Amino acid sequence: MGDHSVPVAGRQSPPGQALVDRDLWIGYTYRVFNRVTIHTDGACSGNPGPGGWAAVLSSGGKRKEIAGGEASTTNNRMELRAAIEALRALLRETDVDLFTDSLYLEQGMTEWLPVWKAQGWKRRSGRRLLPVKNEDLWRELDRLVGVHRVTFYWLEGHAGSPENERCDELARRAIPRT
Repeated sequence: MGDHSVPVAGRQSPPGQALVDRDLWIGYTYRVFNRVTIHTDGACSGNPGPGGWAAVLSSGGKRKEIAGGEASTTNNRMELRAAIEALRALLRETDVDLFTDSLYLEQGMTEWLPVWKAQGWKRRSGRRLLPVKNEDLWRELDRLVGVHRVTFYWLEGHAGSPENERCDELARRAIPRT
């Protein structure tokens, strides 16, 4: 099948594996494809208020957890940030199944984004066109989705998905304490 390794910072990933960051090798689900499953979540203490985001990336029996927070934000921004940071963690083109409990994120990527882009990053409110909220993050997410092949899936929050529950826990822990 040939060598599918990629040099990264003077190193090569083993054949059939992707480098997610410099500390963790994530194996492909299939030898020829990079396939990573990502679960994301955002949390806010007050809305707006301090917030946290988290993602769990898994592939080939390996997993990586990432999280972060901001002092002043909204829950929707944290949901977007979780997806952005998870996709930024991938250092090469990857097939991604991204699971979120945020309808805002899932519907934004699967329904609203093409309309916003066609309308010059505007959303319709009655007869008026208004700026898209969180446009900076939507634009970055759109850019990253252009690098990877991402399929978005909505799942119900707090309904027993272990990865979703873990993301919720990590996002809440990442909220800066004032």
